[in-house]
Amino acid sequence: MVVPEAKVVILGAQAVGKTSVIHRYVGQIFEQHTSPTIGASFFSIRVRIDHKDLELLIWDTAGQERFRSMAPMYYRNANAAILMYDITSYSSFESMKEWVTELKVRLEEPIIMCVVGNKLDKNKMRQVGYKEATEFAISIGSLYHECSALNSEGVEGVFLDIAQEILKQNARLQEKHDRETAFREGEVIRVTSSNRGDLTESTEEKSFLCC
Repeated sequence: MVVPEAKVVILGAQAVGKTSVIHRYVGQIFEQHTSPTIGASFFSIRVRIDHKDLELLIWDTAGQERFRSMAPMYYRNANAAILMYDITSYSSFESMKEWVTELKVRLEEPIIMCVVGNKLDKNKMRQVGYKEATEFAISIGSLYHECSALNSEGVEGVFLDIAQEILKQNARLQEKHDRETAFREGEVIRVTSSNRGDLTESTEEKSFLCC
């Protein structure tokens, strides 16, 4: 059986921990010092939600401003976007909001969004309040999570929640497709039956005239 795939892109400012969160989830490791991502990196992992498998294709994008112009090629055709910020940096929270605006302007199709506040292990140094962040997420119709790549708290929940939303969206799209297909087939049957009626009527009329 073919396992469906879903593209997930991670966006956010430099040093918010995008790469560390992916490494923690995919490889179950934490690297204290990671090199800045150049362009983008690719990871994949299979998840199971409610007895259904889904292959997540995760794109880790560069946070440096000089690579920003490359971002559209990575978030184009994505099923979901993780919008990450550092809870100890308010400027990273503001930067994350710019990505939301860009996605809404550039993408024609709606995308599942998940706002994620990383570095929960530094909660005492928090600059972005939980209430403010959740209210923002609600205002844009986004999922919301906080996590720590350092100790793994909340990391798995981010990706499982996204996977579940993708599966729900796929089910809705399939249901819509099935309804439209059934409607089109019904129209063909109705039109064909109507044409046959006209043909029978025409034949009977010709037979009557011949007599």
